[in-house]
Amino acid sequence: MTDTKNRALKTAFPLTVPIMAAFAFLGLSYGILMNQAGFNFVYPFVCSLLIFAGSIEFMTIGMLATTFDPINVLLLTLIVNARHVFYGISSLERFKSCDWKKWYLIFGMCDGTFSILSNAEIPDDVDKDWFMFFVTGLIHLYWVIAATIGGIVGSFITVEINGLSFVMTALFIVLFLDRVFKEEDHFSSLAGVVISIICLIIFGSEHFILPTMLMLLIVIIGKTKQKRRERLV
Repeated sequence: MTDTKNRALKTAFPLTVPIMAAFAFLGLSYGILMNQAGFNFVYPFVCSLLIFAGSIEFMTIGMLATTFDPINVLLLTLIVNARHVFYGISSLERFKSCDWKKWYLIFGMCDGTFSILSNAEIPDDVDKDWFMFFVTGLIHLYWVIAATIGGIVGSFITVEINGLSFVMTALFIVLFLDRVFKEEDHFSSLAGVVISIICLIIFGSEHFILPTMLMLLIVIIGKTKQKRRERLV
């Protein structure tokens, strides 16, 4: 491995450790649930490797156990992972110069990856493209390993796995607070909190994510245009 890749990997790894800790719990839970549903470890390994879409992977457990309905699977996946559209829009500029790596970066974009890539302060001597590639690859690797181990040990242990989803919630609260403390202008953070609360009240906990994302997109675009006009004045 070249010095460029080494520096990028060494910079990326420490930032992914919190995600690794969270994925250890969630991935193991996913693998164990797969095993308890009657699927051996190959299933969580393949699904985590090729789908890598968090909550939809948990839903595939039920899908695999019933009659295959591709239209329903497609619609459900689009609804559950609609937020990735907004991740992608905000990452267009970031991935523009990433040559072949951008295809893997697009595939590997998840909540944890997006949070790190949005908040990371990459040193000048670290290649940005390789840094993003290693962040994405490491997080993907953590999920695959944890899910596969869960699938293997699931037949040997009986544990209570309900409620472990709080791990990711706690993780993103920490990432959010870290971002708030680092930023000079808190407009985006406050807008995210206020709009999320409003949409939660109006649309309910099952349907608030998509309208929240849409409203945030409109607000951020408006704020960006305002800043550009101010710079031109």
